[in-house]
Amino acid sequence: MASTTSTEQSGLFSHLLPAFKKDTGIDIKVVAVGTGQALDMARRGDADVLFVHDQAAEEKFIAEGWGIKRYPVMYNDFVIVGPQADPAGIAGKDVVAALKKIAIANAPFISRGDKSGTYAAELRYWKAADTEKGTGYKACGCGMGPALNMAAASGAYALTDRGTWLNFKNRADLGILVEGDKRLFNQYGVMVVNPAKYPQVKLKDAQKFVDWVISPTGQSTIADYKINGQQLFFPNADK
Repeated sequence: MASTTSTEQSGLFSHLLPAFKKDTGIDIKVVAVGTGQALDMARRGDADVLFVHDQAAEEKFIAEGWGIKRYPVMYNDFVIVGPQADPAGIAGKDVVAALKKIAIANAPFISRGDKSGTYAAELRYWKAADTEKGTGYKACGCGMGPALNMAAASGAYALTDRGTWLNFKNRADLGILVEGDKRLFNQYGVMVVNPAKYPQVKLKDAQKFVDWVISPTGQSTIADYKINGQQLFFPNADK
């Protein structure tokens, strides 16, 4: 399975995959990279199933014939974290207004700068903000965990999915400053790679995972994953 770093770094897979193996006997090896890289892996025939979060890119992947069908699985949301003193004064609900303030203040901002679903979302927010990013902007070309480590070490702002943040231990002085904007909604999808493109795709096992994760059993297993009583992902396969 090619998947995004957020499903791995949030701890979801260490909760989800043993339950799937118990029910089916099937082992899944996960390669956790940015969503864009995961889609590229599948286009090369290096994955059987995808579990990612960039709906526009996923729909394009299906339209081009690389995958059989896209299924919604679950959602969470993005948040902007930053130093609790909030020197750029971004705290609130509006993600676009927050980015404008970060840019005007030339405040430090650590971006993934990779091919991830999180970075794709960040670029959409910057486009909506219609502003230069400011001199404090740095792209690390790295996963969500390393980006948060850099932000914690340098007192910078960062956009992160809530799941990775809740499982992140090295917060230093960072806290959630922007949340609750409907534009921060973060949908995940699952797809089997098209065996017509790559006959080596383990179609039967891959489809078993898709069927399981969107079933009531898989969906309740996702809902059951919590850190300190907080649910990280919200199943919505039936939507």
